[in-house]
Amino acid sequence: MAGGAREVLTLQLGHFAGFVGAHWWNQQDAALGRATDAKESPGELCPDVLYRTGRTLHGQDTYTPRLILMDLKGSLSSLKEEGGLYRDKQLDAAIAWCGKLTTHKEELCPKNPYLQDFLSAEGVLSSDGVWRVKSIPNGKGSPPLTTATTPKPLIPTEASIRVWSDFLRVHLHPRSICMIQKYNHDGEAGRLEAFGQGESVLKEPKYQEELEDRLHFYVEECDYLQGFQILCDLHDGFSGVGAKAAELLQDEYSGRGIITWGLLPGPYHRGEAQRNIYRLLNTAFGLVHLTAHSSLVCPLSLGGSLGLRPEPPVNFPYLHYDATLPFHCSAILATALDTVTVPYRLCSSPVSMVHLADMLSFCGKKVVTAGATIPFPLAPGQSLPDSLMQFGGATPWTPLSACGEPSGTRCFAQSVVLRGIDRACHTSLIESQGRIIIHLQVSLSSPSSAVESIPVFGALCSSSSLHQTLEALARDLTKLDLRRWASFMDAGVEHDDVAELLQELQSLAQCYQGGDSLVD
Repeated sequence: MAGGAREVLTLQLGHFAGFVGAHWWNQQDAALGRATDAKESPGELCPDVLYRTGRTLHGQDTYTPRLILMDLKGSLSSLKEEGGLYRDKQLDAAIAWCGKLTTHKEELCPKNPYLQDFLSAEGVLSSDGVWRVKSIPNGKGSPPLTTATTPKPLIPTEASIRVWSDFLRVHLHPRSICMIQKYNHDGEAGRLEAFGQGESVLKEPKYQEELEDRLHFYVEECDYLQGFQILCDLHDGFSGVGAKAAELLQDEYSGRGIITWGLLPGPYHRGEAQRNIYRLLNTAFGLVHLTAHSSLVCPLSLGGSLGLRPEPPVNFPYLHYDATLPFHCSAILATALDTVTVPYRLCSSPVSMVHLADMLSFCGKKVVTAGATIPFPLAPGQSLPDSLMQFGGATPWTPLSACGEPSGTRCFAQSVVLRGIDRACHTSLIESQGRIIIHLQVSLSSPSSAVESIPVFGALCSSSSLHQTLEALARDLTKLDLRRWASFMDAGVEHDDVAELLQELQSLAQCYQGGDSLVD
C-alpha cells in the first residue's frame, strides 16, 4: 500500500509459542542486521510491518517488535517483565516516602552465556550519567553509541536453554510482556492445563483490561493496520487464552485479518495418559473456537498426529534435529513461518492478510496445513524447473501440521513461497492464479564459505487431508469416558460443550470432503 507499511500486531500466547517467537524475532533482527552491515540489499520485506519506532525519555530512538506476549509466572528467567528500554536510572533514587525504608532484594537469574555478549535492553550508562539504549537498526536511527566491534554470538547449546528468554536477542517494548501470575510455569501445582482455565483468564477483568490496554496502545499508533497474527499453544490451557483473545479481536477490530498459528511441541508418548488426553481436548477445543473467530487457522507441529495415537516426528532429508527438544522444533517452525508469511509482509504486494485468508478459506475451509523444504535443494548452476523436477511429481515439502502425508490428497487452494535462491540481483515475483499464490524471492549469494542463509520453500494448503485429520480427532473424542477426566471438565467445560465440539468438528471436516480441487 502506497504511503506506509501495512502493520501487523503479533500476539504470542504460551511457552512453546515463546520458543517459536524467540527464533522468529531473532531471524527478523538478523535480517535487519545484515541489511545494516550491507551484506545484502534491503530486499522486499518491509520490517515496519512487524516493528514499531519509538523514543525514550532521553530522546533515544528505538525499534521494537509490535508484540504482546503472555506467559506464566517463572517463565522469564533473566528477562525483565518491564524491559529496560525506557528505564531512567536517574529516577531510581527519587522516592516520595521520607520515612524509614527496608529493601528486599530478590536474587537475579543469571543471564544465559549465549546472551552475555548481547547489549541488553538496559543499554549503557554514558559519561554524562544518562542511561542510553542502542540505536534502531536498518538505517532508521543514528549510529550505535558503542564503536567497539561486537563479537559473533556464541552458539547456544541445548543444555543451556531452559526457557525461550534464554536465547531471545531482541529488545522488547515495556508493553510487550504480560505475565499470568495466577499460574506457574514450573512445578506440578498451579499449572494452566485445560482449555477452560485459559478461557477464564481473559474473562477476569484484570487480564482482559490489561490485554485491551496493550492492544489499544499498539493499534492506535498504526496508520494501515492490516491485522493480527496469533502464535498460540494448542496443547495446554493457552488454547483457551488464544480462543478468547481471537474473539476479542474479532469483536473490536472487525474487518482486520486474524491469522492464528496453533503450535504444538514435538512427539508425545503413550505412558503420559492425562497429559495426552488433555492435549487432545485442548487441541480440539482450540481448533474449533479459534476457527470461529479467526480469518485463518494453521496448526504447526513436527509431530506426526494431532490425535491420541502417537506417530513418529516428520523427517527432513537435509536437516538433522532432535524432536524432543523445543529449541530445535521451534527453530524449524519459526523458519517455515518466516517464509509462509512473506506475502503479507512485502513492501509492495497485492496480497494482504485478509486477501490471503480469503483465498485459502473459501467455502468454510478456514483451517489450512503448512509444509516446508528446509533447505530447498538447489545445486549450483541448477535451474529452478530442474530442481523441482527431481521431486518426480511428489509434493516438494515436508508436512508441518501433523495432518499426515499430503500425497494422494486433494488440494483446494494454496500459497507457495520460495526464498533465498542465488542470483546476481534481488528481485521478487508474485503471481495470483485463481486460488494459487506463488511468490519467488531471489537473494544475493554470500561470498563467505560459512552458511549464513539457506533457501526455503514453504506452502500453505487447503487440502482434503484435513477431512481425515478432523474426523480422526472427533473419533478419538467419542472414545473418551469424560467421567475419568472430571478435572478437565471442572476447569469450566460442560458436557454440552463437548457434544457441541464434536458436532463442530464433524461439520468442519465435511468442508474438506468434496468440491473442486487444484490437484488430485
